[in-house]
Amino acid sequence: MATLRENLSAAPLGHATGHPERYDASLLFALPRAPQRAEIGITGALPFVGSDRWTAYEHTWLDLRGKPEIAIAVFDVPADSSFIIESKSMKLYLESFAQSRFADADAVAAIIAGDLSATAGQAVVVTLITPSAFGGLRIAVPDGESLDDLPIAIDRYEVDAALLAVARETASETLRTDLFRSLCPVTGAPDFASITIDYRGPRIERAALLRYLVSYRRHAAFHEHCVERIFVDLTTMCRCEALTVRARFTRRGGLDINPVRSNAGVAVSAEVRTPRQ
Repeated sequence: MATLRENLSAAPLGHATGHPERYDASLLFALPRAPQRAEIGITGALPFVGSDRWTAYEHTWLDLRGKPEIAIAVFDVPADSSFIIESKSMKLYLESFAQSRFADADAVAAIIAGDLSATAGQAVVVTLITPSAFGGLRIAVPDGESLDDLPIAIDRYEVDAALLAVARETASETLRTDLFRSLCPVTGAPDFASITIDYRGPRIERAALLRYLVSYRRHAAFHEHCVERIFVDLTTMCRCEALTVRARFTRRGGLDINPVRSNAGVAVSAEVRTPRQ
């Protein structure tokens, strides 16, 4: 099985590129999910359902008269797709619409859905939010009790599942942090996110959970794989009976990615963006 670095050798990420203006589906670059899943022990049936919800805030194209159109584009890539789409290739692909003419927003959405589905290996749902609907978009703090004011010392910044601990009693609760940071596995650039943990099972010690989530601070991995590692570690170390892990990453290049993984029947990220997004 090829390594992540080998799979990325032909990707645009980490390489100088131009700025395409004419529609070009060949710009999309697929990365297999399997190698990084194998690293955390997922080799057969997935232990979760979920999706990766992308939001593109800067999408534009021309109508048939050459007049610019704009929209916020939302893409739901299912977690059981064979591939993720490398983020810089997605950015370049979307840029390629800028000087190309299309009949209407529905035509643009259909083209994107077809291209992304072919790249991911599974049907991708595409929604274009046009300016008339911008006023209805909701910004909110994620659900759950924040861990961020806990007065604790932290000194580990490489992922360490051994930091997790549980109490004897059980609980059903939603916890969150805005302090999450990881690194791009190619460029080393930081990625910031709000993480929400909704679980039922042995009570997770809150200080331990915050230390664990902060331990991703120097961890190099894509957004999707960070969330899957968190899901696997909490399932294994904390014996969660029901678990949903959501991440809302801040945008880079006009794109944010919001993975969710759940064994409680939750398949898609909530349609809300945080104040940082």
